Amino acid sequence: MASVTYDAASRIYTPGARPAINRLNLEIEDGEFLVLVGPSGCGKSTALRMLAGLEDIDEGRILIGGEDVSDVSPKDRDIAMVFQSYALYPHMTVEDNMGFALKIAGVPKAERKRQVLEAAKLLDLQDYLDRKPKALSGGQRQRVAMGRAIVRSPKVFLMDEPLSNLDAKLRVQTRTQISALTRKLGVTTVYVTHDQVEAMTMGDRVCVLKDGILQQVDIPRNLYARPANVFVAGFIGSPAMNLLTAPHNGTSVEVGDQRFDVPADILQRASGSEVILGMRPEDIRLVEAHEPGLEMEVIMTEELGADAYIFGIPKGFDTLQPTIVRVDGRQPPMKGDIVRIAPNIDYLHVFDAETGLRLNEPVPDYTPHAQLADVAALQEEDA
Repeated sequence: MASVTYDAASRIYTPGARPAINRLNLEIEDGEFLVLVGPSGCGKSTALRMLAGLEDIDEGRILIGGEDVSDVSPKDRDIAMVFQSYALYPHMTVEDNMGFALKIAGVPKAERKRQVLEAAKLLDLQDYLDRKPKALSGGQRQRVAMGRAIVRSPKVFLMDEPLSNLDAKLRVQTRTQISALTRKLGVTTVYVTHDQVEAMTMGDRVCVLKDGILQQVDIPRNLYARPANVFVAGFIGSPAMNLLTAPHNGTSVEVGDQRFDVPADILQRASGSEVILGMRPEDIRLVEAHEPGLEMEVIMTEELGADAYIFGIPKGFDTLQPTIVRVDGRQPPMKGDIVRIAPNIDYLHVFDAETGLRLNEPVPDYTPHAQLADVAALQEEDA
């Protein structure tokens, strides 16, 4: 087991082009489960492959357990990787697949068998050791791939979207098993996914990437409650946060034909006369006709049982992006209904319209403030 450090690490495929990974600074503690998440092409798999030694590091360095491994070959880094495609040998049994790395390393047969059986018990695979991969379900194959990594007792587990090939129900079940297993083993784990629900439910901390730049790294609750910038705010959360640009006068913001008071110390931090407001669907409420609010026609209702989400465009808004509001699922407004909505000011997120950075209370110290300030600068360089 070991800590992992990305020290201003960059990967540049084409000189002069935008780096795939741009000066990544990231500390991963010994035994931590860290998730790299972001949209396709953000650089999360590249960052993982740099750690594995499968991609070169063009600038900066990577350390494992305090040792610089930037120029160390993959086989000598003492890491184990679990791939999206399982990568099992089809002609070998489960036992042979799990023990293959030990066999190559010259581990005696009896000891190999003992370690494989121990891992199989952890993964509930002891009844399948004589089967070949084609006789297993997708979830069982993924557990075999996990077992192959476990028997090596590596310093670091690397997982590259290991659940992408599973159906929705099996994904939920398997991610629970992976989380429980890695915590039991106490091995440092770096996990890549594009699924933010996976990221939020599995990670001790979550690292959000965009265009190769670290946007925020934090515990899941803070990512949701205090996003560092507009991108994180819009990416984390399902349904997504409602975002809209609104003018302000230093003490209040104008939304449609209504003005809502906002603490002056927040608006005084803005670079210009406009800010971006963020409102989670659960932080917008339905109000009575006599109360301050915005009129909205419901264009769609999603009924999910206990909760429902209504979609609509408030009157006077020139946008194709609907506003989403969470309502009681027992009697939700239906398509065509006219409702009146108002934000809960206590949970209003305010971002700078020019830099995209958060203007509310400072982001907690889990994310270095200097690094957050660099996000806008890096993005400006790339523009």
